[in-house]
Amino acid sequence: MKVLNSELYNKQLQELLKELIVDGDITMAKSFKLYLDTIMINMPTKARKYKKSIYFDDENIKDIEHQGLTIPFYQDTALQTYVLLGIYKNFKQQ
Repeated sequence: MKVLNSELYNKQLQELLKELIVDGDITMAKSFKLYLDTIMINMPTKARKYKKSIYFDDENIKDIEHQGLTIPFYQDTALQTYVLLGIYKNFKQQ
């Protein structure tokens, strides 16, 4: 299984990392990037543990949640590929 990043994911990730660095938290930015790299490496064996996305009505889209962020990904079983669709801050329930 391959793990691919969408253009939107790459753009949102760069903005998020810049935001962390501007806030003076370079260690947090590095730690978060390391976490994401670990997710990508382990995705083929861990994808089943993630729940169906609450933002999409598709059984093949699941959410990874970490530190107030959500990363939806699409599992294409025919092409044996995972596609990271984006990365965004969780919406707070009121």
